[in-house]
Amino acid sequence: MVMAFCTVVFLPFAILSCQKRINKANSTGTDTTAIVPPNDPAFGPSVGFFGNDWAAKTFVPPPYTLTAKTALSTDANITVDMSNVITKVSKYLFGNNTNMWTGQMSNQASLIGYLKDLSPNVLRGPGGSASDLYFWNADFQHLPSDVTATLYDGNGNPVSTDSTNYWYGQNTPSWSLALTDYYTSLQLTNTSTGLITVNYAYARYGTGPTPVQTAAHLAADWVRYDNGRTKFWEVGNECYGTWEACYMIDTTKNQDGQPAIITGDLYGRQFKVFYDSMKVAAQQVGATIYIGAPILDYAPASWETPTTQTWNQGVLNQVATVADFFIIHDYFTAYNTNSSATDILNSATSVPVAAMTYVNSQFTQYGVPVKPVALSEWNIQAIGSMQDVSDLAGIHAVVALGELIKNQFGEASRWDIANGWNNGNDQGMFNIGDEPGAVKWNPRPAFYNMFYFQKYFGDRMVSSTVLGDTSILSYASSFSSGQSSIVVINESTTVKTVGISLKNFRAGTNYYWYTLESGSGDFSGVVSINGNGSTGATGGPLNYAGIKANAAAQNGGITISAPARSVTFVVADTQ
Repeated sequence: MVMAFCTVVFLPFAILSCQKRINKANSTGTDTTAIVPPNDPAFGPSVGFFGNDWAAKTFVPPPYTLTAKTALSTDANITVDMSNVITKVSKYLFGNNTNMWTGQMSNQASLIGYLKDLSPNVLRGPGGSASDLYFWNADFQHLPSDVTATLYDGNGNPVSTDSTNYWYGQNTPSWSLALTDYYTSLQLTNTSTGLITVNYAYARYGTGPTPVQTAAHLAADWVRYDNGRTKFWEVGNECYGTWEACYMIDTTKNQDGQPAIITGDLYGRQFKVFYDSMKVAAQQVGATIYIGAPILDYAPASWETPTTQTWNQGVLNQVATVADFFIIHDYFTAYNTNSSATDILNSATSVPVAAMTYVNSQFTQYGVPVKPVALSEWNIQAIGSMQDVSDLAGIHAVVALGELIKNQFGEASRWDIANGWNNGNDQGMFNIGDEPGAVKWNPRPAFYNMFYFQKYFGDRMVSSTVLGDTSILSYASSFSSGQSSIVVINESTTVKTVGISLKNFRAGTNYYWYTLESGSGDFSGVVSINGNGSTGATGGPLNYAGIKANAAAQNGGITISAPARSVTFVVADTQ
């Protein structure tokens, strides 16, 4: 044993010199030479009020099994600086989406249990495009008398409709998610709030004398009915898109002179009518709500419609000082493409920064003060190789969450809880009941990855850098209780040994880790956790909440073996 002695003199430089000699004598591979206290920046304006409900997190060591460290030399080395806080972590980045065809959720005990464990903190409803065909207070097939009988498809062709083409909040059969069931599910899963998209398209296709005012009144009535349960509201869904009910209307049925094709300017002017009506309603019930407007997070291509080309300009010029936040949607990978594993993983790192950079450039261009940004729909949209239901989609989700935190998004909701098998092109986090060989509500690999991310990522992101193998990514954080948390992603197809050094950190006794490892192939439908595999043909181990962590002593340094295509969640204890 090497002994170190020093005389403490009441001079700062002497104390520092003493500390250096002690640390040199008792090296643990973790640098605590001169502990620099962390900065603690306020949330940036792109997070804004989504950070109001931030809360400190305390790490409680899980049950663990002492495990021998790998003795191999490292392929990559991660350095974490605990004094360099990038941002606090918004709790609303872990959200998900409901939809009407999920069916009634509150009486599905297994699904509710999984969602409670997942703790999304916000659930968006009643859906995406379907929200513009949704009447929250109507019974099944009982529409307002001024609802159009003609809608248009994405190619501009008229489609005759009847009451079966719409969705109803008061519809209670098991195949449709009733509004009361949505609210009940929020309570049962301890989800703190909803994110509701009101029916803006009714302002376009309504055939009454004042369709905008009528639709805004319907939205305001929902705010009154909600009575403060929901903080965040959206007016419409992707109305710049030809696929939306708000995009094109039959002008022969319209009574207030609206054009056939929507523009960003028109939407912006009508948004203000909704905003005023909904804010008055909120004031009447004593609630504070925030209302957002959708914009694009990319520069439109030359072939896209004039509506898309000018959408942001029109919306931002109209609602720059009105909208509380702005909404974007992004499905990361190329549309309708059999994307490779490399393309999918690369999109997780490239899209969030590109999206936020573009949105901020639009704010600057149109003189808009930076407002909070919500990514209320996100996922991958690769098809053809079961990418959506694979563990690679789970790895993508982990990297995307790390990038969303780093780029200071305020809110994010993954699409969606459950959808439809569609030969494996299913963006649902859970099997809705049509996946061959899987039990209903069986969690897909993305569930496990997002569960462990939120549970073992702290309340502040801190800086981390990787030297060596470029297939290794890392995202680091601190808990308010002092521990350091590091997410290590191995995007390669071979095992890597990774070393971790912690600066400005007082190392404790142990570090703990969970490794989530893909099955064979690029798009395996299974994931194992610390060697515990799935009990079924797809998904992961259903005893995930009780699996013991691996643990080793911090003395001698922190090293892990990162299997091919894996995510490892590491937490280092502190003194």
